[in-house]
Amino acid sequence: MAVKTESNSYTVIFAIVMVVIVGALLAGISSALSGQISENKKLEKKQNILYAMGVNHNEGALGEGKVVFLTTAEANTEFDKYVKAQYLIDPQSNTAKEVKGAEDLINFNGHRSGLPLYVGEKDGKTLYIIPVNGRGLWDAIWGYIAVDKDFVIQGVFFDHKGETAGLGANIKERFFMDDFIGEHVLDANGAFQSVQISKSNADPENKRKEDGKVDAIAGATLTGNGVAEMIAHGLSPYVAYIKSLNQ
Repeated sequence: MAVKTESNSYTVIFAIVMVVIVGALLAGISSALSGQISENKKLEKKQNILYAMGVNHNEGALGEGKVVFLTTAEANTEFDKYVKAQYLIDPQSNTAKEVKGAEDLINFNGHRSGLPLYVGEKDGKTLYIIPVNGRGLWDAIWGYIAVDKDFVIQGVFFDHKGETAGLGANIKERFFMDDFIGEHVLDANGAFQSVQISKSNADPENKRKEDGKVDAIAGATLTGNGVAEMIAHGLSPYVAYIKSLNQ
């Protein structure tokens, strides 16, 4: 008996079968690629942390004002050379628990019993690399901030999920990120002042590093506000602990 392909029931059954088949194929592909996806995310985090530490290819012919990461292969090799320890900080008790294993903290999925802190060393100087996250104009923003024992910023990396191209999306460009290098997170009295994104900074060459301000991105006020809030909320819980290490 011929199948009535013009009938509504045939169309519905055919659609259901195709959805099941396509769903199974996609699930299989996702499962097969999950290991590689996870590894790529780990390598990207390593690149970002090292970038914030100043371990990148920004200088020289490759740079020319552009953001140039280590390759993933380089990042995988160099990470353990520069990142010496990883901790979970309890800001209430001002104590830390070391996380053993070079990638244990990299792999944390957010369910953790403390604040993550990477301790690195570059050019003989100890650096504290702090993950930060917040919200921009449209969606999530995040990054890493490397500070020295005096909470002077040695480098940053910022990224976003959906900020406007040419405006808020410029938080991940060098002209913005480089401005943070040398900025003082603490004021002259050692109190936490964070770093503000200022439209009235009147310091286009960013020579004043003690004022806790960098120039805003034109046309990206709300994204800049999100970055400033992210920095303030992200860094403040670490101040007491890092200070205690250097007293």
